[in-house]
Amino acid sequence: MTVTITPTRDLDACFALRREVFMREQGFSQAEEFDGKDGDAIHLLATERGEPVGTARVFPAEGRIGRICVLARARGTGLGAKLVRAGMDLLRERGAPRAVLDAQTRAMGFYEKLGFTAEGADFDDGGVPHRRMTCPL
Repeated sequence: MTVTITPTRDLDACFALRREVFMREQGFSQAEEFDGKDGDAIHLLATERGEPVGTARVFPAEGRIGRICVLARARGTGLGAKLVRAGMDLLRERGAPRAVLDAQTRAMGFYEKLGFTAEGADFDDGGVPHRRMTCPL
């Protein structure tokens, strides 16, 4: 799988991916998924042969990565890890000392393999348990 990950202004593509993964597959509502913060983020778009397959959003001022998602057909290929690393690279370039994300607890092992460590207690986000995780940059 040859994938390109770049910052994008094509929010329609990013939003379509998030609707598919977070709303259709995972059951998050429109209000939960679209929190009004997208205008403050740098959006990363992963494409394979020009087709969108994954996205993430990055907030350099906060050192935060979020809304990381990959279409079902592209999972298990390493794309999720590439998206997280691209977000970390962007944060590093912008001078962030660490990366922060809120992981669904079922995905914590994935983030641990990328160097993230859990902090604090679980919390509810849209009915799904999450935990804050950080990684030094």
